[in-house]
Amino acid sequence: MDIVHLREWIGRTECGEDEVTRAPAAALAATLDREDPLPAAGEALPPPWHWLYFLPLHRQSELAEDGHAKRGGFLPPVPLPRRMWAGGRLEFFRPLRVGERIERTSRIADVSYKEGRSGPLVFVAVRHEIRDREGMVVAEQQDIVYRGHTSVSAAPPSAPSGHAWERTIEPGDVLLFRYSALTFNAHRIHYDRRYATGVEGYPGLVVHGPLIATLLLDLLRRNAADAVIRKFSFRAVSPLFDTAPFFVCGRPEGSTIRLWAKNDRGDLAMDAFAECA
Repeated sequence: MDIVHLREWIGRTECGEDEVTRAPAAALAATLDREDPLPAAGEALPPPWHWLYFLPLHRQSELAEDGHAKRGGFLPPVPLPRRMWAGGRLEFFRPLRVGERIERTSRIADVSYKEGRSGPLVFVAVRHEIRDREGMVVAEQQDIVYRGHTSVSAAPPSAPSGHAWERTIEPGDVLLFRYSALTFNAHRIHYDRRYATGVEGYPGLVVHGPLIATLLLDLLRRNAADAVIRKFSFRAVSPLFDTAPFFVCGRPEGSTIRLWAKNDRGDLAMDAFAECA
């Protein structure tokens, strides 16, 4: 693998514009099983609902077999088959508001190589900055990992104990399909069972990392509605599948909220922290 060539993508940028429209927010509220009214113009959206905007609008002919865009555009052409969102760090300066025009600048911040237990890994860090007419709204770094099909890995750690809040999530095909549609995510591991099991070798459909992160912050919102989230970081530890329920959990630790997701065996799937004002 020519990591020197892949690192030539560091510093590459792309820009986009969008409008914070009502329909995607209302559809996500329904998908999360919330009873929110249709958002009005000027109403603030909760984090991390900015993921509903700046969607990847690749033409059908530009997609690879897995549903992702073909390699070599904004992201480097990493020659490893599996691509997953490994985690991220976000800072929220002000809320997005319905009806606002927003701009996003994205930049490849780093490309690095590591040899893991399952083989070669390539990590790509992408920095996003979202602005409205008043300035910065969200700063975010996404950590994307590329890996091979080999599934050898260490057993995931046990999830923390002592939660103050817990919610059971039933990750059926409809939930995963709706979230894929909302985020225009064509990655087939989330909705195409034959592809996910027969080609990628997973035991079922894979639950989206951003959906799990969204459910964690939704748990915080359900239990601490007045909390103002300033920062949020999350790390994917092990995958979740539609073959069994999973659980989103949390507990306050001062001004920080510890959040995590676990599978039905108690294994840690995602670890997260929210800093609140």
